[in-house]
Amino acid sequence: MSAKFGPAGSSDRFSAECRSSLQLPGWLAKMGLDHFEYQCGRGVRVSDKLAVGLKAKAEEHGVTISLHAPYFISLSSLEEEKRDKSIEYILQSADAAKRLGAERIVIHSGSCAKMSRGEALELAKDTLLRARKAAVEQGLGDIIFCPETMGKVNQLGDLDEVLELCALDESFLPCIDFGHLNAREFGRIKGRAEYEEILAAIENKLGADRLKVFHSHFSKIEFTVPGGEKRHLTFAENNGFGPDYEPLMELVAKKGLSPVFICESAGTQDDDALTMKQCYLNALANA
Repeated sequence: MSAKFGPAGSSDRFSAECRSSLQLPGWLAKMGLDHFEYQCGRGVRVSDKLAVGLKAKAEEHGVTISLHAPYFISLSSLEEEKRDKSIEYILQSADAAKRLGAERIVIHSGSCAKMSRGEALELAKDTLLRARKAAVEQGLGDIIFCPETMGKVNQLGDLDEVLELCALDESFLPCIDFGHLNAREFGRIKGRAEYEEILAAIENKLGADRLKVFHSHFSKIEFTVPGGEKRHLTFAENNGFGPDYEPLMELVAKKGLSPVFICESAGTQDDDALTMKQCYLNALANA
């Protein structure tokens, strides 16, 4: 089992050349990619017709799928109604994922607002556990929840917080967004040593089995001090913002890990995902 690579949604080039999202699995397979993340960031609107068609095309081309739940989910909202609505959105995402044949959904955790980070984390834990319980009750227990590390300093979702959320249930996997971590820590990821620390933290908290198959987002991200994430970049934009993917690919190959890497570059996410995969395969050949 090896790492999988693919884009978040449709690239600019795909959108210009293709008319239907049903063409995406074939497009990606032809490129040499093997995964994509379906985007429900602005709401879950996946018809049965689309789900059946996309699932069939993905299976035909050997491409797997994950799904990004709505951006407006807030596990840590001070308003109980918003937390309850967030559970609804998670269940909608899990249902859509199941119909698409996807195994994983990526979930934003929310903000700290006027609370301490500890208070926000406790609210998020309660909301996520209630969502998990409801998912199991609705026959969606096989869908894996992936809480995501976030890029803005005032958002809940640094590495330790995401690992705390994932420790709540053995089925949860972290979505480690390396660009977000780098942005919220103002360029801390310089190379191999920092990646080693992140991977070690996952293993120490969640164990080797979950480290092996963690979910990941990767892109270069421009950031500001003290806010954190500003905007996603492409690999071709060499303006001093990282992180670099090469040391991570080498480590993943050396350690025999098989995560899913979703590239979130701004418009070139399929090409940049392929660049990462080629780097990984080269490292694997030399490991």
